[in-house]
Amino acid sequence: MQMHEVKTDTDKQAFLQVAIDIYKNDPNWIRPLDKDIEEVFDPAKNKFFKRGECTRWLLKDDSGKNIGRIAAFVNRQYKQTQPTGGIGFFECINDQAAATFMLDYCKQWLQERGMEAMDGPINFGERDKWWGLVVDGFYSPLYSMNYNPPYYVQLLEQYGFKTYFNQVCFGMKVKATLDTKFYDRHARIAADPNYRAEMIRKANIEKYAKDFTYVYNKAWAGHGGGKSLEEKQVQKMFKTMKPVMDEHLTWFAYYKDEPIAMWVNLPDLNQYFKHMNGQFGILQKLRFLLLQRFGKCSRFVGLVFGIIPDFQGKGVDAYIIVEGAKVIQPMARYDDYEMQWIGDFNPKMINIAESLGTTRSRTLRTYRYLFDREKEFVRHPML
Repeated sequence: MQMHEVKTDTDKQAFLQVAIDIYKNDPNWIRPLDKDIEEVFDPAKNKFFKRGECTRWLLKDDSGKNIGRIAAFVNRQYKQTQPTGGIGFFECINDQAAATFMLDYCKQWLQERGMEAMDGPINFGERDKWWGLVVDGFYSPLYSMNYNPPYYVQLLEQYGFKTYFNQVCFGMKVKATLDTKFYDRHARIAADPNYRAEMIRKANIEKYAKDFTYVYNKAWAGHGGGKSLEEKQVQKMFKTMKPVMDEHLTWFAYYKDEPIAMWVNLPDLNQYFKHMNGQFGILQKLRFLLLQRFGKCSRFVGLVFGIIPDFQGKGVDAYIIVEGAKVIQPMARYDDYEMQWIGDFNPKMINIAESLGTTRSRTLRTYRYLFDREKEFVRHPML
């Protein structure tokens, strides 16, 4: 076996093809858009190259056939108790020797760059995309969510990876009636005229991007390693999301006109992209618009839920959810709701998710491998 660094356009296509070959008989796999994968490895598109480096390889068997792929990266802002790199975009035939060959190669590459551990499979980017290994719930993934065969768990654990944290997703039926306590808490907040909730309006997207930035930075910046977001960064994100937004799905709550909470959701884009075969050219964009207008998207996805600290524990969570449900449920446009993952190190948010009457829909896992095998392994700190 040998590792072949991805450099040419032919190599890049082969990198994508490895996944196609691995999942050719798996009806649950949804091929990601090729551009979404390639942008991770493009320094002109991925800002993380400004503070790190990334390389990817193909694994070839003795006959020259591609039997695996992997990427390794160093992100200098990924602060850990020891210098920790990452591996991701891991695909491999069901062969421990092949997996070990790739992982050993990445370990050496990371050690040469001063790393003392590696996490994986993770993304050379933010945690909201391509992060974690599926260990439970092997069905069609959400947009930009990893998917893998069950045997990948054994390949990584046999190598020596240990659980750093679990990423729990929650799902429920849209038509389900919320627990009575939600309506009771909603009524108490609604009785105060200083509170109001409103769904997002695309015509005023800049205003909501500003409100999102305010709530996010109040709720998370400085807590559990969270970092502040710049408004210009959020403005760009919202403009990118605007074409695929359903206005009825994203809500903000205000107290005396000050933003205090947000609940951001999108339709499950994979229900459209599964028809694109990885492409998103002019014809695919036209098809996307037609599917968006006339097709059926049965699931929407929870991306972010946040309340600024001064209003936590007062019932604002129930208020904004019930206000949203009063609009979303009568529409009968969606059958299922699934929340993007919550780390098991965040019991407060897990309690909120469970209080909705959800079930655990799937679990992904972030693994860590310490290069010093004698060093004590410590899981992700609790928030």
